[in-house]
Amino acid sequence: MNFPNRSFDLVTMGQLMLRLSPNGNERIARSATFEKNVGGAELNVAVGASLLGLHTGVISKLPSHDLGQFIKGTIRSYGVSDDFFIYDKSPDARVAMYFYEYGAYPRKPQVIYDRRNSSFFSLSTDEIDPEVYKKTKCFHTSGITLALSPEIRKTTIEVIKKFKENGALISFDVNFRGNLWTGDEARETILKILPYVDIFFCSESTAQLTFLKTGTCNEMIKSFTEDYPIKAVFATKRTVHSPKCHDFGSLAYDAETDKFYEEPQYENIDVVDRIGSGDSYISGALYGLISSNGDVREAVKYGNATSAMKNTIPGDLPQSNLNEINAVIADHYSTGFHSEMNR
Repeated sequence: MNFPNRSFDLVTMGQLMLRLSPNGNERIARSATFEKNVGGAELNVAVGASLLGLHTGVISKLPSHDLGQFIKGTIRSYGVSDDFFIYDKSPDARVAMYFYEYGAYPRKPQVIYDRRNSSFFSLSTDEIDPEVYKKTKCFHTSGITLALSPEIRKTTIEVIKKFKENGALISFDVNFRGNLWTGDEARETILKILPYVDIFFCSESTAQLTFLKTGTCNEMIKSFTEDYPIKAVFATKRTVHSPKCHDFGSLAYDAETDKFYEEPQYENIDVVDRIGSGDSYISGALYGLISSNGDVREAVKYGNATSAMKNTIPGDLPQSNLNEINAVIADHYSTGFHSEMNR
Protein backbone atom coordinates (compact mmCIF):
# COMPACT_ATOMS: atom_id res chain seq x y z
CA MET A 1 0.00 0.00 0.00
CA ASN A 2 1.70 3.17 -1.19
CA PHE A 3 0.60 6.64 -0.10
CA PRO A 4 1.33 9.60 -2.40
CA ASN A 5 3.76 12.31 -1.26
CA ARG A 6 1.36 15.11 -0.25
CA SER A 7 1.38 17.91 2.35
CA PHE A 8 -1.66 16.57 4.26
CA ASP A 9 -1.28 13.03 5.58
CA LEU A 10 -5.00 12.73 6.35
CA VAL A 11 -8.12 14.80 5.63
CA THR A 12 -11.54 13.80 6.96
CA MET A 13 -15.06 15.07 6.24
CA GLY A 14 -18.05 15.03 8.55
CA GLN A 15 -20.44 16.88 10.81
CA LEU A 16 -18.91 18.64 13.82
CA MET A 17 -20.98 18.52 16.99
CA LEU A 18 -21.34 19.89 20.49
CA ARG A 19 -21.77 17.23 23.14
CA LEU A 20 -23.60 18.12 26.37
CA SER A 21 -23.25 15.71 29.31
CA PRO A 22 -24.51 15.81 32.90
CA ASN A 23 -21.77 15.69 35.52
CA GLY A 24 -20.69 12.24 36.65
CA ASN A 25 -23.55 9.77 36.71
CA GLU A 26 -26.35 12.35 36.77
CA ARG A 27 -29.39 11.81 34.54
CA ILE A 28 -30.21 13.97 31.50
CA ALA A 29 -33.78 14.32 32.74
CA ARG A 30 -32.72 15.66 36.15
CA SER A 31 -29.44 17.51 35.66
CA ALA A 32 -29.45 21.32 35.66
CA THR A 33 -25.88 21.64 34.38
CA PHE A 34 -24.16 20.10 31.35
CA GLU A 35 -20.51 19.92 30.36
CA LYS A 36 -19.77 21.12 26.82
CA ASN A 37 -17.39 19.17 24.56
CA VAL A 38 -16.62 19.04 20.83
CA GLY A 39 -16.91 15.84 18.83
CA GLY A 40 -17.93 14.10 15.64
CA ALA A 41 -16.77 10.77 14.21
CA GLU A 42 -14.52 12.10 11.47
CA LEU A 43 -13.16 14.90 13.67
CA ASN A 44 -12.22 12.35 16.35
CA VAL A 45 -10.15 10.49 13.75
CA ALA A 46 -8.37 13.67 12.60
CA VAL A 47 -7.58 14.71 16.19
CA GLY A 48 -6.23 11.29 17.18
CA ALA A 49 -4.00 11.09 14.12
CA SER A 50 -2.77 14.65 14.69
CA LEU A 51 -1.79 13.86 18.28
CA LEU A 52 0.25 10.92 16.97
CA GLY A 53 2.13 13.21 14.59
CA LEU A 54 0.26 13.26 11.27
CA HIS A 55 -0.65 16.49 9.47
CA THR A 56 -4.44 16.38 9.40
CA GLY A 57 -7.37 18.56 8.35
CA VAL A 58 -11.16 18.45 8.34
CA ILE A 59 -13.71 19.42 5.70
CA SER A 60 -16.88 20.66 7.36
CA LYS A 61 -19.36 23.55 7.54
CA LEU A 62 -19.94 25.57 10.70
CA PRO A 63 -21.96 28.61 11.76
CA SER A 64 -19.87 31.78 11.86
CA HIS A 65 -21.30 32.71 15.29
CA ASP A 66 -19.70 32.06 18.69
CA LEU A 67 -20.53 28.35 18.91
CA GLY A 68 -18.78 27.83 15.58
CA GLN A 69 -15.81 29.81 16.88
CA PHE A 70 -15.68 27.63 20.01
CA ILE A 71 -15.51 24.51 17.86
CA LYS A 72 -12.90 26.07 15.58
CA GLY A 73 -10.69 27.05 18.54
CA THR A 74 -10.96 23.60 20.11
CA ILE A 75 -9.98 21.89 16.87
CA ARG A 76 -7.01 24.21 16.34
CA SER A 77 -5.76 23.44 19.86
CA TYR A 78 -5.22 19.82 18.78
CA GLY A 79 -3.11 20.79 15.78
CA VAL A 80 -5.82 19.95 13.22
CA SER A 81 -6.01 22.32 10.27
CA ASP A 82 -9.16 24.37 9.71
CA ASP A 83 -8.06 25.36 6.19
CA PHE A 84 -11.03 23.53 4.68
CA PHE A 85 -13.80 24.82 6.97
CA ILE A 86 -16.74 26.59 5.33
CA TYR A 87 -18.63 29.16 7.43
CA ASP A 88 -22.39 29.63 7.36
CA LYS A 89 -23.40 33.27 7.85
CA SER A 90 -27.12 32.75 7.30
CA PRO A 91 -29.58 33.69 10.11
CA ASP A 92 -30.58 30.01 10.40
CA ALA A 93 -27.02 28.74 10.88
CA ARG A 94 -26.84 26.18 13.67
CA VAL A 95 -24.50 23.68 15.30
CA ALA A 96 -25.38 20.01 15.61
CA MET A 97 -25.67 18.79 19.21
CA TYR A 98 -26.14 15.62 21.16
CA PHE A 99 -26.67 14.74 24.82
CA TYR A 100 -24.79 11.84 26.42
CA GLU A 101 -25.60 10.20 29.74
CA TYR A 102 -22.96 7.97 31.32
CA GLY A 103 -23.98 4.46 32.28
CA ALA A 104 -23.47 2.44 35.46
CA TYR A 105 -24.52 -1.21 35.60
CA PRO A 106 -27.34 -2.11 35.11
CA ARG A 107 -28.16 1.33 33.62
CA LYS A 108 -26.86 1.64 30.05
CA PRO A 109 -25.39 4.87 28.64
CA GLN A 110 -27.81 6.78 26.43
CA VAL A 111 -27.57 9.30 23.60
CA ILE A 112 -30.13 11.89 22.43
CA TYR A 113 -29.33 13.59 19.09
CA ASP A 114 -30.24 17.07 17.88
CA ARG A 115 -28.22 17.09 14.68
CA ARG A 116 -30.67 17.53 11.80
CA ASN A 117 -30.57 20.66 9.64
CA SER A 118 -27.31 21.94 11.06
CA SER A 119 -25.11 24.09 8.79
CA PHE A 120 -23.31 20.94 7.61
CA PHE A 121 -26.51 19.77 5.89
CA SER A 122 -26.15 22.55 3.31
CA LEU A 123 -22.55 21.66 2.34
CA SER A 124 -22.02 21.34 -1.41
CA THR A 125 -18.96 20.35 -3.44
CA ASP A 126 -18.83 23.85 -4.96
CA GLU A 127 -17.92 25.24 -1.52
CA ILE A 128 -14.94 22.92 -0.99
CA ASP A 129 -11.49 24.26 -1.89
CA PRO A 130 -10.43 22.08 -4.86
CA GLU A 131 -6.79 22.26 -3.71
CA VAL A 132 -7.59 19.77 -0.96
CA TYR A 133 -7.90 16.95 -3.50
CA LYS A 134 -4.31 17.48 -4.68
CA LYS A 135 -2.80 17.97 -1.20
CA THR A 136 -4.06 14.83 0.56
CA LYS A 137 -2.50 11.38 0.98
CA CYS A 138 -5.52 9.75 2.57
CA PHE A 139 -9.17 10.81 2.81
CA HIS A 140 -11.50 9.41 5.48
CA THR A 141 -15.24 9.57 6.05
CA SER A 142 -17.96 7.30 7.45
CA GLY A 143 -21.43 5.90 7.06
CA ILE A 144 -22.73 8.48 9.54
CA THR A 145 -22.03 11.23 7.01
CA LEU A 146 -23.62 9.26 4.19
CA ALA A 147 -26.71 8.67 6.32
CA LEU A 148 -27.44 12.28 7.34
CA SER A 149 -29.47 13.30 4.28
CA PRO A 150 -29.80 12.51 0.56
CA GLU A 151 -28.08 15.81 -0.28
CA ILE A 152 -25.09 15.18 1.99
CA ARG A 153 -24.91 11.63 0.68
CA LYS A 154 -24.60 12.94 -2.89
CA THR A 155 -21.95 15.49 -1.85
CA THR A 156 -19.94 12.88 0.05
CA ILE A 157 -19.91 10.41 -2.84
CA GLU A 158 -18.77 13.18 -5.22
CA VAL A 159 -15.99 14.11 -2.79
CA ILE A 160 -14.83 10.49 -2.50
CA LYS A 161 -14.63 10.24 -6.29
CA LYS A 162 -12.67 13.50 -6.56
CA PHE A 163 -10.11 12.38 -4.00
CA LYS A 164 -9.76 9.04 -5.79
CA GLU A 165 -9.31 10.75 -9.17
CA ASN A 166 -6.48 12.81 -7.67
CA GLY A 167 -4.59 9.80 -6.31
CA ALA A 168 -5.51 9.85 -2.61
CA LEU A 169 -6.18 6.59 -0.79
CA ILE A 170 -9.75 6.33 0.52
CA SER A 171 -10.54 5.20 4.06
CA PHE A 172 -14.13 4.41 5.04
CA ASP A 173 -15.77 3.38 8.31
CA VAL A 174 -19.23 1.80 8.06
CA ASN A 175 -20.10 3.17 11.55
CA PHE A 176 -23.72 2.02 11.19
CA ARG A 177 -26.32 3.96 13.19
CA GLY A 178 -29.82 2.49 13.19
CA ASN A 179 -31.36 5.82 14.17
CA LEU A 180 -30.07 7.42 10.95
CA TRP A 181 -30.93 4.80 8.30
CA THR A 182 -31.91 1.18 7.81
CA GLY A 183 -29.53 -1.69 7.19
CA ASP A 184 -30.89 -2.03 3.65
CA GLU A 185 -30.27 1.66 2.90
CA ALA A 186 -26.77 1.45 4.33
CA ARG A 187 -25.88 -1.68 2.37
CA GLU A 188 -27.23 -0.31 -0.92
CA THR A 189 -25.33 2.99 -0.58
CA ILE A 190 -22.05 1.65 0.77
CA LEU A 191 -21.77 -1.08 -1.87
CA LYS A 192 -21.81 1.73 -4.47
CA ILE A 193 -18.71 3.39 -2.98
CA LEU A 194 -16.69 0.26 -2.16
CA PRO A 195 -15.08 0.25 -5.65
CA TYR A 196 -13.33 3.49 -4.56
CA VAL A 197 -12.32 2.37 -1.04
CA ASP A 198 -8.78 1.25 -0.17
CA ILE A 199 -9.04 0.93 3.64
CA PHE A 200 -12.28 -0.43 5.09
CA PHE A 201 -13.44 -0.51 8.72
CA CYS A 202 -16.37 -2.82 9.48
CA SER A 203 -17.13 -4.64 12.72
CA GLU A 204 -17.98 -8.35 12.75
CA SER A 205 -21.60 -7.68 13.77
CA THR A 206 -22.03 -5.06 11.03
CA ALA A 207 -20.65 -7.47 8.42
CA GLN A 208 -23.30 -9.97 9.51
CA LEU A 209 -26.32 -7.71 10.07
CA THR A 210 -25.80 -4.97 7.46
CA PHE A 211 -23.93 -6.79 4.69
CA LEU A 212 -25.47 -10.22 5.37
CA LYS A 213 -22.06 -11.92 5.48
CA THR A 214 -21.73 -15.42 6.89
CA GLY A 215 -18.84 -17.52 8.15
CA THR A 216 -16.00 -16.71 10.52
CA CYS A 217 -14.81 -13.15 11.05
CA ASN A 218 -11.72 -13.95 8.97
CA GLU A 219 -13.86 -15.20 6.09
CA MET A 220 -16.22 -12.25 6.23
CA ILE A 221 -13.64 -9.48 6.18
CA LYS A 222 -11.59 -11.21 3.47
CA SER A 223 -14.70 -11.52 1.29
CA PHE A 224 -14.90 -7.72 0.92
CA THR A 225 -11.50 -7.74 -0.79
CA GLU A 226 -12.59 -10.53 -3.13
CA ASP A 227 -15.53 -8.47 -4.40
CA TYR A 228 -13.89 -5.03 -4.41
CA PRO A 229 -10.35 -3.59 -4.85
CA ILE A 230 -9.98 -2.96 -1.10
CA LYS A 231 -6.41 -3.22 0.17
CA ALA A 232 -7.05 -3.72 3.91
CA VAL A 233 -10.05 -4.48 6.12
CA PHE A 234 -10.24 -3.94 9.88
CA ALA A 235 -12.82 -5.38 12.29
CA THR A 236 -12.87 -4.27 15.92
CA LYS A 237 -13.95 -6.61 18.71
CA ARG A 238 -15.33 -5.36 22.01
CA THR A 239 -16.54 -7.41 24.97
CA VAL A 240 -18.67 -5.38 27.40
CA HIS A 241 -18.58 -6.85 30.92
CA SER A 242 -20.28 -3.73 32.31
CA PRO A 243 -20.50 -0.05 31.24
CA LYS A 244 -17.20 0.50 33.04
CA CYS A 245 -15.29 -2.69 32.19
CA HIS A 246 -14.52 -3.73 28.60
CA ASP A 247 -12.09 -5.89 26.65
CA PHE A 248 -10.95 -4.60 23.27
CA GLY A 249 -9.08 -5.97 20.27
CA SER A 250 -9.26 -6.22 16.48
CA LEU A 251 -8.63 -8.37 13.43
CA ALA A 252 -7.21 -7.08 10.14
CA TYR A 253 -6.70 -8.55 6.69
CA ASP A 254 -4.06 -7.35 4.23
CA ALA A 255 -5.24 -8.24 0.73
CA GLU A 256 -1.89 -7.42 -0.86
CA THR A 257 -0.05 -10.06 1.20
CA ASP A 258 -3.06 -12.32 1.92
CA LYS A 259 -2.32 -12.21 5.67
CA PHE A 260 -4.44 -11.72 8.78
CA TYR A 261 -3.16 -9.75 11.76
CA GLU A 262 -4.35 -9.92 15.35
CA GLU A 263 -2.76 -9.37 18.74
CA PRO A 264 -3.79 -10.16 22.35
CA GLN A 265 -6.70 -7.93 23.31
CA TYR A 266 -6.60 -5.26 26.00
CA GLU A 267 -8.49 -6.77 28.93
CA ASN A 268 -10.53 -5.22 31.74
CA ILE A 269 -10.18 -1.65 30.50
CA ASP A 270 -11.36 0.87 33.13
CA VAL A 271 -13.91 2.66 30.97
CA VAL A 272 -14.36 6.34 31.77
CA ASP A 273 -16.01 7.24 28.44
CA ARG A 274 -16.36 4.88 25.47
CA ILE A 275 -17.62 7.55 23.03
CA GLY A 276 -15.05 8.07 20.28
CA SER A 277 -13.04 4.93 21.08
CA GLY A 278 -13.92 3.37 17.72
CA ASP A 279 -12.81 6.55 15.97
CA SER A 280 -9.61 6.48 18.01
CA TYR A 281 -8.98 2.98 16.72
CA ILE A 282 -9.18 4.32 13.18
CA SER A 283 -6.85 7.22 13.99
CA GLY A 284 -4.26 4.79 15.34
CA ALA A 285 -4.71 2.35 12.47
CA LEU A 286 -4.33 5.11 9.87
CA TYR A 287 -1.29 6.46 11.72
CA GLY A 288 0.23 2.97 11.65
CA LEU A 289 -0.49 2.59 7.93
CA ILE A 290 0.64 6.04 6.82
CA SER A 291 3.77 6.23 8.99
CA SER A 292 4.91 2.77 7.81
CA ASN A 293 3.66 3.18 4.22
CA GLY A 294 1.17 0.37 4.48
CA ASP A 295 2.18 -2.06 7.24
CA VAL A 296 -1.11 -3.58 8.45
CA ARG A 297 0.55 -5.13 11.51
CA GLU A 298 1.57 -1.65 12.67
CA ALA A 299 -1.98 -0.45 12.03
CA VAL A 300 -3.43 -3.12 14.34
CA LYS A 301 -0.88 -2.38 17.06
CA TYR A 302 -1.53 1.38 17.10
CA GLY A 303 -5.27 1.05 16.54
CA ASN A 304 -5.77 -1.22 19.54
CA ALA A 305 -3.63 0.93 21.82
CA THR A 306 -5.23 4.25 20.90
CA SER A 307 -8.73 2.83 21.30
CA ALA A 308 -7.93 1.25 24.67
CA MET A 309 -6.55 4.57 25.90
CA LYS A 310 -9.50 6.62 24.65
CA ASN A 311 -11.86 4.51 26.76
CA THR A 312 -10.12 5.97 29.84
CA ILE A 313 -10.56 9.64 28.82
CA PRO A 314 -13.72 11.77 29.18
CA GLY A 315 -15.18 13.53 26.12
CA ASP A 316 -15.25 12.52 22.47
CA LEU A 317 -11.72 13.53 21.54
CA PRO A 318 -8.62 11.44 22.19
CA GLN A 319 -5.85 12.96 24.31
CA SER A 320 -2.85 10.63 23.87
CA ASN A 321 0.36 11.58 22.07
CA LEU A 322 2.77 9.20 20.38
CA ASN A 323 5.07 8.82 23.41
CA GLU A 324 2.17 7.73 25.61
CA ILE A 325 0.81 5.29 23.03
CA ASN A 326 4.27 3.78 22.47
CA ALA A 327 4.57 3.28 26.25
CA VAL A 328 1.15 1.58 26.35
CA ILE A 329 2.18 -0.72 23.48
CA ALA A 330 5.46 -1.56 25.24
CA ASP A 331 3.60 -2.46 28.44
CA HIS A 332 1.07 -4.52 26.47
CA TYR A 333 3.84 -6.70 25.02
CA SER A 334 6.01 -6.81 28.13
CA THR A 335 5.92 -9.82 30.43
CA GLY A 336 8.18 -8.23 33.03
CA PHE A 337 7.65 -5.63 35.76
CA HIS A 338 4.98 -2.97 35.12
CA SER A 339 5.11 0.24 37.14
CA GLU A 340 1.71 1.29 38.51
CA MET A 341 2.50 5.00 38.05
CA ASN A 342 4.42 7.29 35.69
CA ARG A 343 6.73 9.36 37.91
